Amino acid sequence: MSTRQKRLISLAATATAAFFFSVPLAQANPHILVEVQSGRVLEHEEAFRKWYPASLTKLMTAYTVFNAIRAGEISLETPIVISKQAAAQPAAKMYYKPGQKLTLDSALKILMIKSANDVAVAVAEAVAGTQDAFVLRMNSDAAKLGMSDSHFVNPNGLPGKGQYTTARDLAVLTVALRRDFPQYAGYFALEGFTNGKTNTPNINLLIGRFAGADGMKTGFICASGFNQIGSATRNGRTIISVVLGTDSLAARADATANLLQKGFTAQFPAVDTLSSLKPYGLGQDQVTDMSADICSAKGAKVRSETRDEVGRMKVQSPYIQEMDHEPRYVFAGLIPGQDVQPDKMAKADAIGDLANVPVPLPRPTSF
Repeated sequence: MSTRQKRLISLAATATAAFFFSVPLAQANPHILVEVQSGRVLEHEEAFRKWYPASLTKLMTAYTVFNAIRAGEISLETPIVISKQAAAQPAAKMYYKPGQKLTLDSALKILMIKSANDVAVAVAEAVAGTQDAFVLRMNSDAAKLGMSDSHFVNPNGLPGKGQYTTARDLAVLTVALRRDFPQYAGYFALEGFTNGKTNTPNINLLIGRFAGADGMKTGFICASGFNQIGSATRNGRTIISVVLGTDSLAARADATANLLQKGFTAQFPAVDTLSSLKPYGLGQDQVTDMSADICSAKGAKVRSETRDEVGRMKVQSPYIQEMDHEPRYVFAGLIPGQDVQPDKMAKADAIGDLANVPVPLPRPTSF
């Protein structure tokens, strides 16, 4: 490493330290940018700050499910039965009744597009027998991947004591999904699903709107703010980003798009990989709680300012374009021959991981 590079890194560390000590805990916005093929960390800020994963948890659920498929314990055609415990999960959900069935293939599509909490629990029970047994597998898989600052207490990301992660660990997970299970990459790039009556678009605003976007997942609870893991591939090169704790759906989309674009176009010094990046900064001994900033009058005002006069999302990033086609919907639903739930249920809960937060349909305005 040259003297100049060392000096730049030292200056960056000093600036980062000043930031840590001047910004209140709940105002943090951790992020990390990684090149998948090499594992190089291109940019990071507060990457080891403990955070609530919200529905980003479902990527860990997917990884554990893919491991079970590889082990021959379950297949994409396996019927997933909705239990009473699954059906009782809070929204976002599919409102399926106990005893109803769908294939694992449909369940995975619904998890990635709509982030349905009831389906997540049903999948966990199908794989491991009980939700608790599945969570033990999740944590075991996370430890094997080197996610040293993560712990999961459920498969859907609903608020729970002891559930936490970091931007760095989520990047480790996302890279592992891309590398270990490339055959399932299509689940993360779907534009939407249909049950034959109701169409549900992907809440991820980058899919179909950002050049090369091919994943991965969004997440929200009051305590976490608006989280997003983005993934895009151009000319055979895949970049992933993790953005945590933004104040609106539009803000997380903007931040993700801008960060990914930077990954493709900027030059970065070869300093760290995900495996060599050392823990740093505040927030490693407690989980940041954004509730007061997000689920409050202040938070509602911020979100209202991200909509236009007809309620559509106002994104600011020049790299997010209007979708130039109708979303391509794949089938995902109950195995034929069962009663389908009323459409009004699906429509009332159509925005996936944003239950109880009033936001418009996920379509950006033109620029």
